[in-house]
Amino acid sequence: MTTYNIAIDGPAGAGKSTIAKKAAAKLGFIYVDTGAMYRAMALYCLREGIDRNDESAVEAACERMTVSLRYQGGAQQVWLNGEDVSGLIRTEEVGAMTSAISVYAPVRQKLLKLQRQLAAKENVIMDGRDIGTCVLPGAQTKIYLTANSHVRALRRFKELKEKGQMCNLEEIEQDIIERDHRDMNRDIAPLKQAEDAVFLDSSDMTIDQVVDAILMTAKERGLEENR
Repeated sequence: MTTYNIAIDGPAGAGKSTIAKKAAAKLGFIYVDTGAMYRAMALYCLREGIDRNDESAVEAACERMTVSLRYQGGAQQVWLNGEDVSGLIRTEEVGAMTSAISVYAPVRQKLLKLQRQLAAKENVIMDGRDIGTCVLPGAQTKIYLTANSHVRALRRFKELKEKGQMCNLEEIEQDIIERDHRDMNRDIAPLKQAEDAVFLDSSDMTIDQVVDAILMTAKERGLEENR
């Protein structure tokens, strides 16, 4: 049976992970958070004190790390060199490092094979920056999910406050704008909407509305016929 793949791309803070998880749960698909895989690599670089601008040092670090995904009780776990780092990769520091090192070819090549292997074996929803354009160009359904920078910053601000972390809304929005620029202008696999992707602006949509829109798109693109 042919697997069915849904690719969700978009900028930081667009709600990709939250949306993808809910949609995957409704469909019984495996959710693949590619951003978490990159974040694990960024965490390793931070621990090693590697300069984000030193491409050769980042490339060398790629040879010393192993990143894998495991699933327990339907939840995804991210493992770095045999350590479950799922709870350590969601800081702003890791996020900034992730955006910086993801422009390097060795970093992307490290994870590309694993991501494609998963999609070839399982029905997956995979989110990231270049899923529909580079990782899974043959995905049956592609979504470009975004929201304006202020809305994305506000979401992140509330998330951090709920965790008891000190944060500044203006600084968060500025960081998001800078990350957008890096992601959209990098030489390798820049963030952009795939030609056959559906554009969804979630600025004024609820989570459930976005999930429903994605499921409807998948159905229109033959989901039931392939399951």
